[in-house]
Order: sequence, then C-alpha cells, then structure tokens
Amino acid sequence: MNTVRQIGHSLKNEPGGLSEVSDLLGANGINIIAIYFKAQGKEGRLQFVANDPERAINVMKSAGYNIDVTDVIACVVPHHPGGLNAVLKPLRNASINVEYIYPCLGTGAMTVLILGVDSVSGALKILGENWIRLIGEELYHM
Repeated sequence: MNTVRQIGHSLKNEPGGLSEVSDLLGANGINIIAIYFKAQGKEGRLQFVANDPERAINVMKSAGYNIDVTDVIACVVPHHPGGLNAVLKPLRNASINVEYIYPCLGTGAMTVLILGVDSVSGALKILGENWIRLIGEELYHM
C-alpha cells in the first residue's frame, strides 16, 4: 500500500503543549515533516507525519502520550490554478470523502499534501488512475 503513517494525539489547548511535543521529538532526532493542529475549547487535536514514524511512536508512548496511528495518503498536487481539484475531483466523483487535508513542510519545488479519507484503498486506486503522484515511505526521506 502506498501510504504513510500519521500519529495523532489529543492534548490540552494551553501555551506550550505543542512545544513540548516538538521538544520531545527533536531531542530524539525526529523531524516533523507534516503537521496539523486544531484547537476546540480546552482541547486540541494534533496529527503529524514524522521522518521516522516507528521511532516517533515509541518516543511518544514512552513519554506517556496516548496516541493513535493511522494510514494516510501523501500526494503531489499540480502547482497551477485549479491544481488542487486534480486531486479532489476524482475523489468526489468516486464518492470518497476527504475528512482532512494538510501540507507537508519543506518538500522543495513540489506541493505535497496529506489526505485523510474515508476509503484509503479506494482513494489510492482512483488517484493512481488519474495520474496523481502518490508518495509512500520515500516521504520520510525527502
């Protein structure tokens, strides 16, 4: 399967919460390559892709964080007006719902997005059939 591993964690929405996670991962040589955070009231939801997901999972669990791990899709989005729709329209036409989307950091000249969808296998098939470049584990080394 051409997916990447996303680590998720619910944390308190307070000053320093994200910084603590970043400090922990950085001190253990782990780089966050894509990140999403959404606060709602006193709680927040952090989702990220790290360059070494297994190590990040072990570090987070060892530090007492309650995490979940999900397979998500990383794909290259054409960089032109309407380019995002090259990804979204085939999914819409196949009745696959995009539950969230966020960008990768520092991927050079190309735009790489992380997609959480309601049917990973269906989305992989549809995106591949529509010539969307999917990025698997090579994302960890970009």
